[in-house]
Amino acid sequence: MEMSNELDRLLFFEQARKVSEATYAEDPRNADNLTRWGGALLELSQFQSLQDSQKMIRDAISKLEEALSIHPKRHDALWYLGNAHTSFAFLTSKEDEARPYFEKATQYFQQAVDGDSDNEIYRRSLDVSVKAPELHQEIIKHGLSQQTLGGPGPSASTSSSSTKTATKNKKSSDLKYDICGWIILAVGLVAWVGFATSQMPMPPPPPPPPPR
Repeated sequence: MEMSNELDRLLFFEQARKVSEATYAEDPRNADNLTRWGGALLELSQFQSLQDSQKMIRDAISKLEEALSIHPKRHDALWYLGNAHTSFAFLTSKEDEARPYFEKATQYFQQAVDGDSDNEIYRRSLDVSVKAPELHQEIIKHGLSQQTLGGPGPSASTSSSSTKTATKNKKSSDLKYDICGWIILAVGLVAWVGFATSQMPMPPPPPPPPPR
């Protein structure tokens, strides 16, 4: 069932990307379309390899910045940009390289909140963005998800000591769920609402992450 939902999401946002690309060819100044395009690319980046994911996130950032050049105070585009920079930061294996992305993410989330202070998702994203650099440090410190971060996988010696760090890893994993789980879910839900006005057939929305 979960695999089917993932496939539905992949097919839906791939179709959304194609529709946005076709719309852009006819109306390149459509900020709504550029925002939807950026959101679709951000969603699709979750299904890619490391290098392809980074490229897709860069493309998403480019589309969202283009939307803001047309509509500078568009708060949903600002919010998507915050998520895009957060996602890219977590795909960066060095703390000093990731830091500017986290800082930009917080700035964009703040601007989104300023544009729509009653939006709970925006406010929640801003709150958890403060914890994101801490999570990134924990991942690097404990050698968690190194391949996801763009580094080499764990060695045999690292694996042999995994039991000793199980408790710390559990804590880091919980923190990762708190931050990434909410952000990824929020991206999916907001994107789904945004694309609902298009002419594409709608599959069922993605289910929320299971409770811990």
